[in-house]
Amino acid sequence: MASTAPAGTLKKIPVAALRLGMHLHAIEGAWMDHGFWKTRFLLTDPLDLARLQQGKAAECWIDTACGDDVAAAVTGPAVAPLPARAAEPHVFVAAPAALAALAALADAPSSMADELHRAAQLCNRSRQAVNSMFNEARLGKAVNTEHCLPLVDDIAHSVLRNPGALVSLARLKTQDDYSYMHSVAVCALMVALSRQLGLDEAQCRDAGLAGLLHDLGKAVMPSALLNKPGKLSDLEFEVIRTHPQRGYELLQEGQGATANALDVCLHHHERMDGRGYPHQLAGEQLTTLVRMSAVCDVYDAITSNRCYKAGWDPAESIARMASWQGHFDADVFRAFVRSLGIYPNGSLVRLESGKLAVVIEQNPRAMTSPRVKAFYSTRSAMPITPVIIDLSRSGCQDRIADRESPAKWKFPQQDLLWAGEDALANMR
Repeated sequence: MASTAPAGTLKKIPVAALRLGMHLHAIEGAWMDHGFWKTRFLLTDPLDLARLQQGKAAECWIDTACGDDVAAAVTGPAVAPLPARAAEPHVFVAAPAALAALAALADAPSSMADELHRAAQLCNRSRQAVNSMFNEARLGKAVNTEHCLPLVDDIAHSVLRNPGALVSLARLKTQDDYSYMHSVAVCALMVALSRQLGLDEAQCRDAGLAGLLHDLGKAVMPSALLNKPGKLSDLEFEVIRTHPQRGYELLQEGQGATANALDVCLHHHERMDGRGYPHQLAGEQLTTLVRMSAVCDVYDAITSNRCYKAGWDPAESIARMASWQGHFDADVFRAFVRSLGIYPNGSLVRLESGKLAVVIEQNPRAMTSPRVKAFYSTRSAMPITPVIIDLSRSGCQDRIADRESPAKWKFPQQDLLWAGEDALANMR
């Protein structure tokens, strides 16, 4: 998602030097430092200029191919003090990311090991932030979703640096953390899927925000039902089925929720065949983001350990979801598989050589040939020294024969093999 503007037309200037007629390309600093959310745009409104120059951001980038240069605008009007007026309703379009960050995302992607380390720390921060948001809702306080935007930005940057790290790590949530980390995982999955579908930077972040907020209604569901180890009764399930509507109401009562976030919160349990809830919408009645959220929500739910069941293996989950007729939008689901891989990170597979291996990283140009770490021989029924194999490498004689069930083998260190000790330690 790097800039497409010629490098020679971009110029970094102090925000104080901005004038009407300049084309704003990016703002340095965090989203909350500049107080409003727009894509790259031509500065024509004095109020926009005032809000920029009276915010916390000190520097920005302008595109001289699309607007005035500093020299051409030097005589332009300086900003007048922002007049006192009623607060504007918050409209989230998107925040332009800093140019340096965009360049880093495009030109210097993180290795899986490096991003797993950063993603583990981000998971901890995210857990605390979402926990705080859920607690506010539980206590009857209005939820200000604008406070989530920096977190969405961090998650989006992690996914863009390396799409597999945070998405995979967020699956390793504990039963106690499920409600909070599920929101983080769906946020990351929505960003990754948006990127796969070719959505722009603004749409990726809007999708991420919707994913982060989609289950807010769970905050006001009875904890005894959320944590019940057995099957819910029909009456209990009817109570849980109210969480999309309750979440929608909480977002409406609060501040900053986008139209897409409201739509996803209310309809993420709808199905393409109309057999979902709460409104039994079907087909063209479902927006693209709702169709995306249905896939992302289900995948994280079935791959996570819950109080009433162990999570399914990622590759097994993809296979099962593919067999569910009428549940998902077929095009969206295919894009989802491309974003994660046919054998997502952490999947247990059997190679034709008889070795068991865990998938550690995807190969975008060869979906059936990821990098794996082999650690066990089924022929000798003995562990082997772990070895990394790039199944797409020229001359590699091995390939994946089939998925394997972790429940069958019960390897205690399977997650350690792909995530690494450092990342797992930082998750605790």
